[in-house]
Amino acid sequence: MGYPTLTYQCEDRIATIALTVPEKRNAISAQMITDMLGALQQADEGPAGVVIITGSGKSFCAGMDLDELQHLIRQTQQRNLEDARRLTKLFYRLHSFPKPVIAAVNGAAIAGGCGIATLTDFTLAVPEAKFGYTEVKIGFVPALVSVFLRRRVGDRQVRDLLLTGRIIDAAEALRMGLITEIVPQETLMERAREIAALLLAASPSSVALTKKLLLNFDRAAIRAELEVAIEANADIRTTADFREGVTAFLEKRPPKWGKS
Repeated sequence: MGYPTLTYQCEDRIATIALTVPEKRNAISAQMITDMLGALQQADEGPAGVVIITGSGKSFCAGMDLDELQHLIRQTQQRNLEDARRLTKLFYRLHSFPKPVIAAVNGAAIAGGCGIATLTDFTLAVPEAKFGYTEVKIGFVPALVSVFLRRRVGDRQVRDLLLTGRIIDAAEALRMGLITEIVPQETLMERAREIAALLLAASPSSVALTKKLLLNFDRAAIRAELEVAIEANADIRTTADFREGVTAFLEKRPPKWGKS
């Protein structure tokens, strides 16, 4: 099965999903979300016991595709809700995938791309990788990822990352618990496969049931919180700050915020 925005390979029960839009820094588009959901379903139904997600080129994933971003300021509320639910489906699928998932972060992981990188079971990153939930800088709200991130790194560090929108390096991401390990670029995929091999050496039933157990602790709460986050994601798109933030970003100028 072919995908326009990524490649899928499965060898020795390790499925590798590589984002392949390097000219756009592997930015998230509606097509990419569809492709990733399709590839994850393929991995779920196939012989793979572990999934590795990585990027091609110099970036892992740079957030939303600019061609699609400029259309958001003109969308209806219903379309905004549909878009939010589509991205939520991908985030929740990554978070709750029944088989272990490893992110091999080869470069910048920004906004939604940072979400993809940090919602996996293991996140490896090269020393040069950058991370950031930069939504507030363009008048947006990092609503969807906040549901998962609070459980990963704690409330205090979530406030730091989400309210400032600052970019951090791999070393700080490791200290915060956003990533699992820093790996040299030349051995990134080798190390990802080493971890995959460790996981594959364990009992498949035990690994699957352990993941299910961990997910079940917060499943109901996460689903309820995601509904609140979906509304927030859609509502912010109707504000003047969002329109100004997106316009300024596309025009490569500082935004002129209104009074709150």
